[in-house]
Amino acid sequence: MILKQHFLFALYSICGIILKVTAVKNKVRGSQGQFPIAQNVTVAEGTTANMTCRVDHNDNTSLQWSNPAQQTLFFGDKKALRDNRIELVHASWQELTISISEVTLSDEGQYTCSLFTMPVKTAKAFLTVLGVPEKPEIAGFTKPAAEGDEITLTCVTSGSKPAADIRWFRNEKEVQGAKEVNASGKTFTVRSTLQLQVDRNDDGVAYTCRVDHVSLTSSSHQATEVLEVHYAPRVEIIHSLTFPQEGQYLKLECASKGNPLPDPVLWTKDGGELPDIDRMIVEGPELTITSLNKTDNGTYRCEASNHLGTSGAEYVLFVYDPNALGQAGPDHAVIGGVVAVVVFITLCLIIVLGRYLARHKGTYLTHEAKGAEDAPDADTAIINAEGNQAHAEEKKEYFI
Repeated sequence: MILKQHFLFALYSICGIILKVTAVKNKVRGSQGQFPIAQNVTVAEGTTANMTCRVDHNDNTSLQWSNPAQQTLFFGDKKALRDNRIELVHASWQELTISISEVTLSDEGQYTCSLFTMPVKTAKAFLTVLGVPEKPEIAGFTKPAAEGDEITLTCVTSGSKPAADIRWFRNEKEVQGAKEVNASGKTFTVRSTLQLQVDRNDDGVAYTCRVDHVSLTSSSHQATEVLEVHYAPRVEIIHSLTFPQEGQYLKLECASKGNPLPDPVLWTKDGGELPDIDRMIVEGPELTITSLNKTDNGTYRCEASNHLGTSGAEYVLFVYDPNALGQAGPDHAVIGGVVAVVVFITLCLIIVLGRYLARHKGTYLTHEAKGAEDAPDADTAIINAEGNQAHAEEKKEYFI
């Protein structure tokens, strides 16, 4: 009886083992079509990265995410690593998605998604973290610069990964600078220099340093420096009348441009002071002469200066007699018109005559009197010459 009980117990144990082995085999066969799928992720430093692992066919087998140090982050919906930045987004038998907020460069690396079948299946996903470049700064320029100075503008940005690109713009037009890249740990410091020899045309011009980088999706970082260039003044005189006449008033403007602005201008006549201050009125850069007369004829000069230099311009004034100007004006105009017409007609006749002569040259005799040299006497030579002249019309040639 005891032997029979032992036999039955052994038989039940063997059957249980066979059933367990069969179940395991069936599970392994079912798991052969299960493969986790994960994709690489690229984010900018300081943003959030979502890591997703999916399984198309899963028989209730758990999924797990591990970091590059092979530390388990989540096993199913159970958080395994104490990091407040890592949160569960979605967990099911077909998907496990987690998020890493405020990503740093140290989070970069290869993450592993594991499906706990027999054997365990894994999928790899690489997290790339982009280093965001800092806002650039422009150095090397001390305001103001003097015309002709050579200056160097330097733009620097750090913290980029990969290395950022720096571009220079003069107002809206791009100009070329010299770029230098230095590695600093995982990030790069980029420096670009722009060398200039400034002149008055650079005064008030905006030079912009712009940083382009793959992490700057919405807009680029930039810095702007507006140049201030000092230069000596330049002067010109603008007059209100083309033919000033007696009795009129004349306004002369001394237009000067310089930085800093020139001091009040100085007006002189023929190298000396203005002779008639009652009629010659100076207001700022303007000189107004009222009731012009012949005594106002002469050379007027204005000068403007700043700490960089002095510039001057001259205007020669000749006051016309209105009566003489009115009488001479029409006569000169008529004479000028007549002369122009005569010259034009003469040129046309010369051209026509030249073309006619070129096409029709005069006729000439092709043979001189023959026989004069060989004639035995003078009478015979005369007779032979007359015979040749009789046939001259038959000997003509024409050149075209």
